[in-house]
Amino acid sequence: MPTIIALFFASILIFFPGHAIAAGGTSQYKPQLSFTNDNLTGKDFSGKNLQTAEFTTCRLDSTNFSGADLTGVVISSAILKGTNFHGTNVTQGLLDQVRFVDADLSDAVFVEAMMLRSTFKNVNIAGADFSSAILGKVEQKALCKIATGVNPKTGVSTRDSLECK
Repeated sequence: MPTIIALFFASILIFFPGHAIAAGGTSQYKPQLSFTNDNLTGKDFSGKNLQTAEFTTCRLDSTNFSGADLTGVVISSAILKGTNFHGTNVTQGLLDQVRFVDADLSDAVFVEAMMLRSTFKNVNIAGADFSSAILGKVEQKALCKIATGVNPKTGVSTRDSLECK
């Protein structure tokens, strides 16, 4: 049942991506940083606090996010070729139509991340934690084939977090 509810809210965010308004309030959500159509190839964001940042249709090839806090980040319609996510916290992130190619996702935390329509090719996921993340079934099965290690922050094995059989 929680998966169905999460999918419902994910579809609302995907099809109605306007700024959210807090219940009972009038203030609008504003991301910490917002990048749209920017070329961020090779940019070094390592160790930075990028909570709730938005990266929409950006070039993020060889970008270094290692050790960064990307809690609640939105990355949409992007190819992350050679991107470094080692040890990055992407808890509750929305990664829509993201193509991870030759990327290092080792020791990253993707807990409760929405990753539907994202693909993974030749990635390192050793020690990554995908607990309660929403992935496509095909991608989940493919990641299970290469899943190894235990996340040093959460203590959860990559295989367990992906619910590999």
